[in-house]
Amino acid sequence: MAAPSNTQNYCVYVPRSVPKKQISSDRLLCTRSTFSKSLMVSVGISKLGRTELIFVDQGAKINGQYYRDVMLAQHLLPAMRHISGNMFVFQQDSAPAHRARETIEFLTRNTPSFIDPKMWPPNSPDLNPVDYSIWSIMEQRVYRTRIQNTDELRQRLIAVWNELKQHLIDSAVDQWRRCLSACVREKGSHFEHTL
Repeated sequence: MAAPSNTQNYCVYVPRSVPKKQISSDRLLCTRSTFSKSLMVSVGISKLGRTELIFVDQGAKINGQYYRDVMLAQHLLPAMRHISGNMFVFQQDSAPAHRARETIEFLTRNTPSFIDPKMWPPNSPDLNPVDYSIWSIMEQRVYRTRIQNTDELRQRLIAVWNELKQHLIDSAVDQWRRCLSACVREKGSHFEHTL
């Protein structure tokens, strides 16, 4: 995607006595690009199948209420029940909206089982199969060629997700116990080097 403009990334060499306001914009030199626009997306995976990609509404404030009312109640939990009935364990990372008291109460009432944030090390992306495996596979495939805008990014994500073979998800899920064991062995510290 084309990077948006960021004036902090522009440099111009002039005497110190010249105020910024007096510098012509045609004298600015862009030294590096900024982060491109992005999309937030969530998924559910299991050996029984996977959800569709669930996109966060553009401009939505991701707080506990949005996470519970929209992401969980409207999308993720119904999709997981469709895939596996009431035979799943819900796992999430420790984002503030995920560990909010109301979210924990919601998950306690509305899932067959979930892993409470108190059971997780505070920074543990390597304990989530989506984070340690699936997103990296997706990223490699999505960004093979340049993406022009968020609409194209959304379409490419959907296409790559739909082409992703279940055996890759199964493999990521199979690695989960090994990652948990390594984390326990390292007492919650970094363990990637031991795998």
